[in-house]
Amino acid sequence: MMGNSDTKQTRGGAKGIAHWPAAALLGVCLGLAGCQSSPHGDLDQWVKKVKSEQRGHVAPLPEVKPYETYTYNDKDLRDPFKPYIPEAERRRRQAEANTKLRPDQNRRREALEAFSLDSLKFVGTLEKKGQTWALIQAPDHTVHRVQVGNHMGQNYGKITRITENKVSLREIIPNGLGGWVERDAALTLK
Repeated sequence: MMGNSDTKQTRGGAKGIAHWPAAALLGVCLGLAGCQSSPHGDLDQWVKKVKSEQRGHVAPLPEVKPYETYTYNDKDLRDPFKPYIPEAERRRRQAEANTKLRPDQNRRREALEAFSLDSLKFVGTLEKKGQTWALIQAPDHTVHRVQVGNHMGQNYGKITRITENKVSLREIIPNGLGGWVERDAALTLK
């Protein structure tokens, strides 16, 4: 054993901090504090620079113009909910309206006149002794036998011709001017 108690060494071989003079310790702390800078120094400088620059200018809102009311005068215009008919066509229809064409309101109505024409189905034909009959199915699934001259549909349709594929009719419909006009229609075999 080495026996000298005055020379104690610490683990690293150096003397402990406790032996340093207090003034030296204070000087080292102050030196380290002076070397330390702000961690956000560049950010602080940028904020100061932006604050020192001139601020932007917001343009004032535009002036609101007062609403001007408009009165719509339609007394000289045609009604938009009535069909447009040019003057020449109106005169032609008026002349047709003055004809004697009218549906016969006094005749006895037939069973197939209770249904619209597009709800009736042509399902076949029959021929007996040179007479051709058409078979028409009503919406209630009743099959009716008709021949040329019979009526069907709700527009006073009169059967004019029967072939294997088609039943031709002539309907009498209103022309919109108080008169009547004829129109051809047909049912075809499906």
